[in-house]
Amino acid sequence: MEDDKLVAAALRGREDSYKKLVDKYDRPIYFHIRKMIKEVEMVEDLVQEVFIKAFKNLGSYSNEYAFSTWLYRIATNHTIDYLRKKKLQTFSINDPVKTKDGEMEVQLPDTSFATDAPIMKSERKAIVQDAIHNLPDKYRKVIQMRHMEELSYDEIATELDLPLGTVKAHIFRARELLYKALIDKKDKF
Repeated sequence: MEDDKLVAAALRGREDSYKKLVDKYDRPIYFHIRKMIKEVEMVEDLVQEVFIKAFKNLGSYSNEYAFSTWLYRIATNHTIDYLRKKKLQTFSINDPVKTKDGEMEVQLPDTSFATDAPIMKSERKAIVQDAIHNLPDKYRKVIQMRHMEELSYDEIATELDLPLGTVKAHIFRARELLYKALIDKKDKF
């Protein structure tokens, strides 16, 4: 079945069709992202996030172009966004600022933290933990194993005696449910 037919079926609510697309492009997207970043442990997470983003935007896909082209563009842009966010803020001592009296000085960014930062962090953690707690058991378990115990997808599959594809699908769905649960509370972050 060609990609456009799978996309059309997925848009009609056929999860198995979207799963076929994920299965088909999972490894190619993995290696595409792997060429762009050094942290191997982050690649699987980025792949999952790409498929979540693609699923959410599936309605905007136009079959004027190949599905793979559209998906690779999402993967490239998402990885570039990740790299930008990860990049350390830097300043240059080669670009001093001239003051009113003709002196040259370097302006350093304010890196002080708000006094309520520990409280805010604690509140965010509680909100996320509550959202995880409210997930259905099968999704909560894989999210905890992946993000709290930091197990690989293969380790989770082995421990739960599930196929690797099922583990990936559960993590994908769990992240999607968490996103929906947390989006309404974004003002608290």
